[in-house]
Amino acid sequence: MAGTQIETSSGPARAHLHPAGEPKGALVLGHGAGAGIDGPDLVAATEAATGEGFSVALVEQPYRVAGKRAPAPAKRLDEAWVAVVKHLQEGQLVGLPLVVGGRSLGARVACRTLPETDASAVLCLAFPLLPPRRGDKPPQSRLPELEAVTVPMLIVQGENDRFGMPPEGANRQVAKVRGDHGLKKDPEAIAGAVGEWLRALSL
Repeated sequence: MAGTQIETSSGPARAHLHPAGEPKGALVLGHGAGAGIDGPDLVAATEAATGEGFSVALVEQPYRVAGKRAPAPAKRLDEAWVAVVKHLQEGQLVGLPLVVGGRSLGARVACRTLPETDASAVLCLAFPLLPPRRGDKPPQSRLPELEAVTVPMLIVQGENDRFGMPPEGANRQVAKVRGDHGLKKDPEAIAGAVGEWLRALSL
């Protein structure tokens, strides 16, 4: 799959641009831990966003570009993501109001790095609120990662997601759709929720 190669401290990442005709904003999305950028939820979100006048960049982390399935440590993921977003902001997406986000792991990266990217809003697809249970300890909720986000946020979550259902908040909307963590059952509902949210954003 072709794309723009972008150097980071962890090796080359890759960005795949889906430009809107006369863009009013930019949406940069990352992938999940064990999959690439062709997931049905990412495809649905991309189509909805370009339809609303947002140019979309789908970002492959360096470990995926290198052919590895296991994600890099969080610090390296975050550093690579920030490097890619800044590169895009200085080039193909220059001057456009920025929305960041991603699927599962990619959503967590976008939330954690918001101070560095200074995005205007965050889109999370299948946010993994609770990590897999290990041993007898109850899993530690990742809600603080969401609570730290002070800009408008949309979370699109499968009703049967095994990693839990994030709560709504003052600036946080949650759209529940049919399906589980894979978000494969109802791409139309995903596209509808993303399009409506982007349409209502004040950027």
